[in-house]
Amino acid sequence: MKQHARSRVFRLSPFAFLLCAVANLAIAQEWKPSRNVDIAIASGAGGAADRQGRQLQKLLMQAVPSIPSITVTNKPGGGGLVAWTSLAQHAGDAHFIATLSTAMLTNQILGVGQLRYQDLTPLNILMREYVVAWVKTDSPLASAKDVIARLKKDPASVSFAFATARGNQNHIVIGMIARAAGLDPKVVKTVVFSSGGQGMTAALGGHIDVWVGTPGGAIQHMQSGAARALGISSTQRQPGKLAAVPTFREQGVEASYYAWRGFVAPGKMAAPQVAFWDQAFARVIRSDEWKQDLEENGWAEDYKTSAETRKHLDAEYELLAKMLADLGMTAKQ
Repeated sequence: MKQHARSRVFRLSPFAFLLCAVANLAIAQEWKPSRNVDIAIASGAGGAADRQGRQLQKLLMQAVPSIPSITVTNKPGGGGLVAWTSLAQHAGDAHFIATLSTAMLTNQILGVGQLRYQDLTPLNILMREYVVAWVKTDSPLASAKDVIARLKKDPASVSFAFATARGNQNHIVIGMIARAAGLDPKVVKTVVFSSGGQGMTAALGGHIDVWVGTPGGAIQHMQSGAARALGISSTQRQPGKLAAVPTFREQGVEASYYAWRGFVAPGKMAAPQVAFWDQAFARVIRSDEWKQDLEENGWAEDYKTSAETRKHLDAEYELLAKMLADLGMTAKQ
């Protein structure tokens, strides 16, 4: 009996060896952070990118406790170019990631800097984000129609402000509003801030007339009674805390557009590194706390993996190039 048992073990040993080899190969191909992960925020403090980076810092640590630690570093400047250029210097190192927004594409289209989105590794798109125009509560501008009327009377009489880059989603919506008033977008007064926090402070202080930015920023100041929303760039009214905000379209202003936010890593990333981040963020978006963050910031979930994000960026680049050209914003200007 014992001899028979040993013979069975002997016959199975090549198969067992193969299983061990496959298991060892799988282990060798796995990757996870071995030291601190740094999240670079492509703007200053107080804006949507800042909220995104800091919320994901907390949620990643909760969802993936194997990560040793995560720090967040604000790197404003150049409409995100400072942060993304710094990220590009860590090729192949997945311990460095950064917030991703449409500004990465519009910077390239408008010829801002030499960095291309193809030089980095997209990790994901987490949500889509509409654009809200608002004024401080005592402003004489009560609706998008009021803005259009004043622009038609005197294009220089309304100042718009936004963050963080010329040609981004906020600037595009301003251009659409200008077109609705029959104006060339270039004649409209605009001020660009390095962060949403700085710009909203200026708007609340009466230093500019209309702030154009993220729903999250609008919500916090609407709730405090300090701001009044003029319109949102969605095709239909949004649920929750934005339910009372009228769309531009329902006011007769054709200004419908949404942007997106996610994360990006350095170039030359290995497949196991990308796979780790795919799995990590997939865990985050399943959490109840993430769903609450979406509601608090007026974000709409629109998760895309790394591979899906790369395809989306390629298509979005072509779309944005056409939109910016139509609005009179090109690299030559």
